[in-house]
Amino acid sequence: MEKKYLTLDERRAYRSLEDVVGCKWSAAVVSAIHQGVSRPGKLERYIPGISTKVLNERLRRLLEYKLISREEFEENIPHVEYTLTHSGEKLAHVIEQLYELQSEHSSILEADE
Repeated sequence: MEKKYLTLDERRAYRSLEDVVGCKWSAAVVSAIHQGVSRPGKLERYIPGISTKVLNERLRRLLEYKLISREEFEENIPHVEYTLTHSGEKLAHVIEQLYELQSEHSSILEADE
């Protein structure tokens, strides 16, 4: 028998997921970390148009959702680095596939013009 609606738990899960990965900045942050950009200042310079406030908010949300991990280094110059968790790596591959699909689709649209 076909389901007629999403359950309340399913709707909550989708809303939560959408809040984290549906944001254009989250996808950009995950992609940047996947490409090896791990420090907040470098992330801010690497992602055009992102503000410090938005970057920090997205990093917090990605941490809460356990897509990235944060490590503090207490060296001569203390700093923080972010890495993708196993789930974050999986998401990064999905984002890459979506980017490839968008590129292919753009080529098809341009060919039709």
